Amino acid sequence: MRPRPPTMNGLAWVLLFTLSVLWGATFFFWKVLVAHLPPFTVVFGRVAIAALVLNAVLLLRGETLPCTRAGWRRFTIMAALNNVVPFALIAYGETEIASGLAAILNATTPLFTVLIAHGLTDDEKLTPPRAFGIGVGFLGVVVLVGPDVLAGGLVANVVAEGACLLASVAYAFAGVYGRRLSGLSALTAATGQLTAASVLMLPLVLIVDRPWLLPAPPNSAWLSLIATAVLCTAAGYPLYFRLLALAGATNLLLVTFLLPITALLLGVTLLGEPLTPQALGGMVVIGFGLAALDGRLLPRPALRGG
Repeated sequence: MRPRPPTMNGLAWVLLFTLSVLWGATFFFWKVLVAHLPPFTVVFGRVAIAALVLNAVLLLRGETLPCTRAGWRRFTIMAALNNVVPFALIAYGETEIASGLAAILNATTPLFTVLIAHGLTDDEKLTPPRAFGIGVGFLGVVVLVGPDVLAGGLVANVVAEGACLLASVAYAFAGVYGRRLSGLSALTAATGQLTAASVLMLPLVLIVDRPWLLPAPPNSAWLSLIATAVLCTAAGYPLYFRLLALAGATNLLLVTFLLPITALLLGVTLLGEPLTPQALGGMVVIGFGLAALDGRLLPRPALRGG
């Protein structure tokens, strides 16, 4: 009998939308930070502060991180796949291509995830409803961001675009590999990953950015760094691992479809940015795709033995 695939229940949808809001907010803080600090320094500050916060929470709860070599090997691989490699690739990619094109390329993450999970797992196989829903969701992101961005940008800088696509592949592998941390609590898994990411990022910052040579950033940059570390990262990654355990890698990484929506709505709400008919259409298409994945639009095939 084939294992039953993980599904999205009510709690999973709440976690997914909450995570999209937390991670969508990073777009605001990023705009402030990159005006005053180089990308690797921003990433290191984000993961290091978040790691300190989560380690303090673990300590207050009387819990500790695993001390085994195997445990830290998994944390390190997860940190590389989920933080260091994609953050570095996206940081480079966004210096060469528009943020809208980067958002579209980032939204390929569920496409890669469903293919990788199909090959490497027994319970997250590719099905027609899942393929249809992911395809429609990706189309919705293209509509929301703007088809002109995709059409006009794909020939602009192939290397930078490839870097963003490789980041999506890394995120996809991280989602599947993260299942190996299922024996740990979401808080422990998040703390271990971010602690390992801080260690991996430190040499990169010291060699490439050399932050001691930079002018002191203003208070707005410090506040933005603390916010993205505490709210978006320290609060976000325990939700990430909780959702991964609850709904599987493919469902988890649907969050990349929602990030452009939450970033747009935060811009409309907090910055007074306009909400265009094109953006509304994109959100409707994304919602249609998520409903298809939820099984509300297409019937799920019956599981067969074998």
